[in-house]
Amino acid sequence: MSVRADGAGRALAPAKVNLFLHVGPVRPDGYHPVASWMVFADIGDELQLVPAPNWNFGAEGEMAGAIGGGENLVERAARLLFQAAGVPPPGLRLTLRKSLPVAAGLGGGSSDAGAALRLLNARLPEPLAPEALEAVAAGLGADGPACLQARPVLATGVGEVLGPAPSCPPLPAVLVNPRRPSPTGDVYRAYDAGPVAAADLPDLPRAIGSPEQAAAVLRACRNDLQAAASALEPAIGEVLNLVSDQPETLLARMSGSGATCFALCATRAATRALASRITQARPDWWVRTCLLSGQADKVHEHVT
Repeated sequence: MSVRADGAGRALAPAKVNLFLHVGPVRPDGYHPVASWMVFADIGDELQLVPAPNWNFGAEGEMAGAIGGGENLVERAARLLFQAAGVPPPGLRLTLRKSLPVAAGLGGGSSDAGAALRLLNARLPEPLAPEALEAVAAGLGADGPACLQARPVLATGVGEVLGPAPSCPPLPAVLVNPRRPSPTGDVYRAYDAGPVAAADLPDLPRAIGSPEQAAAVLRACRNDLQAAASALEPAIGEVLNLVSDQPETLLARMSGSGATCFALCATRAATRALASRITQARPDWWVRTCLLSGQADKVHEHVT
């Protein structure tokens, strides 16, 4: 990662997608055990640092208005980082250009925070060691460590135990969100009220050679929150019904606690055709093509 001597720089906060999400019964501490294959897209939000008289943060972009008031995860991540490093906030302005929907199952806030930690840590006179930086990320939520790394992982525990994911080529995909929020807490409460599955980690191959093979492997997996989220927000079911019925779709599933769903396709051309058809049918939905990349350096790019 490169950051200019004056501290300026940019970082991508990639969209997180859960290719599967197996969820067990709630624990006494209120957390749920999970097993998930998490990957990251080549699209997302962007953070930019520029020199300023004092430390300050701002948000702009299509989805900035949905962030709401109070301290968001980016500001909290910065505050905790400076506290852990024992330094005062630097003279920089951090701007978040928000493009991903909020409460969308894409890890937007956690990914924004992870990108901010990577970017700001490089600006510190003595950057935190990776273990210390991961501890800061873990304090931001279950997705914090994975979104700090922003590379494909198998997440277990409550999401904080990260292991290697199967080797896999970039997966062409279409992300579809009905522009309806799906609050994580509400979804988990609805899930707890019904039949609960297990946080089982499936027996996955070490290597996957194609999008078609990835889809075949994933058909044996599931998102245990999908039914509960769809019951709370019927638009999720509308997305899945429409996307699943298209010839380009190899597999359609909800990501995280929703409301964003993804469709795996065989080629980039197939994603463009699928996205165009969905946009024509539902111009009110948020629709984006992407690659779900297995290359950490592709989602970690920072430019000056």
